[in-house]
Amino acid sequence: MTQPRSMMKIGINMVQNGGHSSGWRHLDADPDIANDFEGYARIIKMAEDAKIHFVFLADGAAVRIPHSNAEELSYHGHIDRFEPLTLLAALAAITSKIGLICTASTTYNEPYTLARKYASLDHISHGRAGWNLVTGWSEDESLNFNRDTLMEHAQRYARANEFVDVVTGLWDSFDDDAFIANKASGQYFRPEGMHVLNHQGEFYKVRGPLNLRRSPQGHPVIAQAGSSVPGRDLGARVADIIYTGQKDLQLAQEFFADMKARVAAAGRDPSQVLVMPGLMPIIGATEAEAQARMAELKSLVHPEVGMQLISKTFGDLSHLDPEDPVPLPLPESNGVKSARDQWERRLREKPMTVRQVYEEISLSSGHCVVCGTVETIADHMQRWFESGACDGWNLMAPYFPSGAEDFITKLIPELKRRGIFHREYEGETLRANLGLNPVPDLKNKSNDGRSKSDDRISMSN
Repeated sequence: MTQPRSMMKIGINMVQNGGHSSGWRHLDADPDIANDFEGYARIIKMAEDAKIHFVFLADGAAVRIPHSNAEELSYHGHIDRFEPLTLLAALAAITSKIGLICTASTTYNEPYTLARKYASLDHISHGRAGWNLVTGWSEDESLNFNRDTLMEHAQRYARANEFVDVVTGLWDSFDDDAFIANKASGQYFRPEGMHVLNHQGEFYKVRGPLNLRRSPQGHPVIAQAGSSVPGRDLGARVADIIYTGQKDLQLAQEFFADMKARVAAAGRDPSQVLVMPGLMPIIGATEAEAQARMAELKSLVHPEVGMQLISKTFGDLSHLDPEDPVPLPLPESNGVKSARDQWERRLREKPMTVRQVYEEISLSSGHCVVCGTVETIADHMQRWFESGACDGWNLMAPYFPSGAEDFITKLIPELKRRGIFHREYEGETLRANLGLNPVPDLKNKSNDGRSKSDDRISMSN
């Protein structure tokens, strides 16, 4: 059953040792938490006690920071991280309600392997798994997967569209009640309950079936973050959650309306696709205290770190003084095109210096930052939610653990007091808690045009 619109959805973004690239330097930060399972576990259990909907782990299969040598790289705090599915499987064992979402790339994985891993996590967690579908935007990742250059943007999305169809087809390899385990007859599953994919497409050839029972949610929740036109089209067709990074209310409203229209055009219910921007709250007891905390965080950014972080989007600006304005137009990008386009639009409306840009990007990877008291930040979140800019938020901490503890123990209670965030989990699965309808059993669905077949597997294949 769909939850009332009056309740926003909230996730917690666990980015290594914090969303701020230099947050590990803060006096209150634990600089070793990126490889400390017990540290992660304490934060996630606290988030579950606060009824936060899910934990989200962004990921990349490389050190994705521009650098020319190890000396330059050595100043960055976003180097080491756990493999996220391994971490979430461990967290599943010590939690019971909070959703578990992590990133896996369609560019650097095979559909069968990925389908099996996420279905396994969904079984292990009793229906709390989610896949953040990305295409891979980093040259550094390509060098770790037998390639010399990053695959071109359009081809990445063409592959991603076919990839996700194969994955969801494999998740439907068996009916929900296919496995009967009848000891008397000796029959383990109903043969008519098995569905062989037999997919042959432009990029993939996958027979199936998946060697796993259908998972508790039918399909794990799919999140997607591409905001380019191909990314929006892919998200509208397959995603349950759309991550985004708007910082301006009008831009967020435009994106929200555009995504809901694309979802409807794809033949889906717009209320069943949640738009959730990233947000980093910087909380103070007073506005002045919050601003002082923001200034302190900005002061932690080494100029070399800042220049390197912005080079992917803005090009090499090392010849400029940090107080010089960022020159326009920005260079074309084969990476995250939506970030480049959004920054160019912002800078045409309001020029910024090189330092201002790298301090903002360093602070929250370019996501929205709101600085103020609990009431001020809650006002911002409520205004966006109620004015058609989002369905909820993916909250980021500048550093761990206290950066996350701040919004879990102070901001979340304020949202509950206002009646715009739930006080209890509504169900047992992530889909139920997000107000998303269950994915029907294959035998109850009409053929939707994907590559599905009920052909029996031939031993000669």
